[in-house]
Amino acid sequence: MKYAAAALVAVCLLLPWASRASEISLGSMTCDQYENTLMNPPTPAAAEAAAAQGDDAVNVVMWLFGFAVAKSGAHAMYGNALQQFGNALDSECKAHPASSLLDSVAAVKLVETNPMDLATLGCTVFESRHADMVQSDPQSATTIMMWLYGFSVGKAGGHVINAEVLPHFSAALAKQCSAHPDASLYDALAAIKAPGASKAPRAPKAPGESKAPNATQ
Repeated sequence: MKYAAAALVAVCLLLPWASRASEISLGSMTCDQYENTLMNPPTPAAAEAAAAQGDDAVNVVMWLFGFAVAKSGAHAMYGNALQQFGNALDSECKAHPASSLLDSVAAVKLVETNPMDLATLGCTVFESRHADMVQSDPQSATTIMMWLYGFSVGKAGGHVINAEVLPHFSAALAKQCSAHPDASLYDALAAIKAPGASKAPRAPKAPGESKAPNATQ
């Protein structure tokens, strides 16, 4: 996983450590909002308020990058292309501020350098490396999981980021890998129910909590 940690450094140099609300719909957020509210909160107070609600901007961009790869039909993590993706999305949004973030992400051309094919990476191998990274570099472990979460939602046809369910997504992936140790990481991502296929994913209900009638799954 060293390639990912190195790539994250490049992204950190590219983007400010801003924050966001816990749920974002790519279809309803404009590029102007993405640039001036999400990536660059207008005031320190706004940045602090956003920080109390969500994850940092690097994680958002990683989610968007995973989402973009899935929508392109590919199934590889391009370790040396993260900075290019962030730069390209930034340029696209500045050129078309009224466009939706969904359209702008789709317009970015991916740079397919240093690919790590999810279809050839063993699920248990990934989980073992991920567990080690959680101990040694938890921030990078979370960021990589955000990429996988974005890929999963993009593959399922969704367009909503919800950071609150990241732990549940990670747990679902680990459970799938444990149940099918010989599967690839790609197979595991395809097998689990991707949160956000049509709307924001929901966290599991607490024990004893009743399910609301006609609740959307």
